[in-house]
Amino acid sequence: MVSTLDDRIAHRLRRADYRTWRDKVTATGGCAQPIRMTGGWQVQDQATGALLDWHGGDVFIPCGNRRESVCPSCSDRYAADAYHLMHAGLAGGSKGVPTSVTEKPRVFATLTAPSFGPVHNRRTTSRGKVLPCACGTWHHPDDPTIGTPLDPDTYDYVGSVLWQANAGELWHRFVTALKREVMKAVGLPVRAFTDHARLSYAKVAEYQRRGLVHFHAVVRLDGPDGPADPAPPWASAELLAAAITSATRSVALDQALPDGTPITLRWGSQVDVRRIRPTSAHEVEEDGEISETRLAGYVAKYATKGTGKSEAADRPIRSQLDIDHLRVHAHHRRIIQTTWDLGDLKQYSKLNLRRWAHMLAFRGHFLSKSRAYSTTFKAIRGERRAFRTAEMLDQLGHDPGSVLLVNDWTYTGTGYADDAERELALAIAERTREQRRQRYEQEVAA
Repeated sequence: MVSTLDDRIAHRLRRADYRTWRDKVTATGGCAQPIRMTGGWQVQDQATGALLDWHGGDVFIPCGNRRESVCPSCSDRYAADAYHLMHAGLAGGSKGVPTSVTEKPRVFATLTAPSFGPVHNRRTTSRGKVLPCACGTWHHPDDPTIGTPLDPDTYDYVGSVLWQANAGELWHRFVTALKREVMKAVGLPVRAFTDHARLSYAKVAEYQRRGLVHFHAVVRLDGPDGPADPAPPWASAELLAAAITSATRSVALDQALPDGTPITLRWGSQVDVRRIRPTSAHEVEEDGEISETRLAGYVAKYATKGTGKSEAADRPIRSQLDIDHLRVHAHHRRIIQTTWDLGDLKQYSKLNLRRWAHMLAFRGHFLSKSRAYSTTFKAIRGERRAFRTAEMLDQLGHDPGSVLLVNDWTYTGTGYADDAERELALAIAERTREQRRQRYEQEVAA
């Protein structure tokens, strides 16, 4: 009788269909929870409709989950797409964005959450010396108590949940305020902003260890018609940076506690704004500037961290029983519980909090952008799909321009038969990641 995981893995490796199964998993890059489909596809002559080729059977489709904790393989693919999306808007020269964007006023801004009570931390001096926490302890970098309240009984869990749930609206108000501050700085009426400039941005949300998000954003000033239109002569990175700082401080959103007490939600006092420079120079400048390539890599990393260090749940919470069985720190469990409880109150119905309890009440997109910043995920994935289709047709000896590809697939399930197959798939994903890393290092060395 197969009992241990090792026994089940060995049993799966000995089965006659293992190589066929392995090839399907490899085609997904080692997806941890693939979508299983059955059916086929056929190639038809575009002019006559004659059947030229047909292939069918059972296949695996990548799940597409961006969280590394859920699927490392699909997370890598999402990170790569996020990198290209971000880099196109930073450096141009591809994806329909001109290289002239490097001449535009551009900054990298980080907007933080306010404090809802003192938390355990690990501060360091400018020389790297670790300072003691307010609790009197020198915390290890991996200490799970970092970011958790010094006094859970006085920490404002309700306020933190309401802030997190409204973070998207705070960003929307920040963008409006930023346009106002830019026009105020140059002495022009706010209503004339679209006649002079366009604000282009891409932002990503990153969870901090206390369970609240920070927004990291690339902000660029274009001309009225977008990336190809020169920025107005009065625009500069210094003006944009100052306007961001002022806009962050001016944004406010009124909310009420469950007992009706009014509160005002704002951004945190810490606002970091750094200039962006072309990648041609050294990777990090002494004056705090950041290069295009490194910045795109940062954003790609942030976008796939998911709940990251927050230890929140990877899947939606459906009931109180789900919360009771979560294996998370008491601090994050209390955030989830507070979100769940507030979601039962009519006054917060528009926030739909229970739907987002597993995300610690954050209801926004982890990576979003303005329309004119650069390309889209849909366009990037469409290009990849078109390339692979053309490559496949060429291998079969068909002219992509004269044939039609017709698909007919039926969904049969999600995931693997057991934990042994999942472990083998994760091993395939790790091997694929290592091969990719080695190829990259070889290309850099060459």
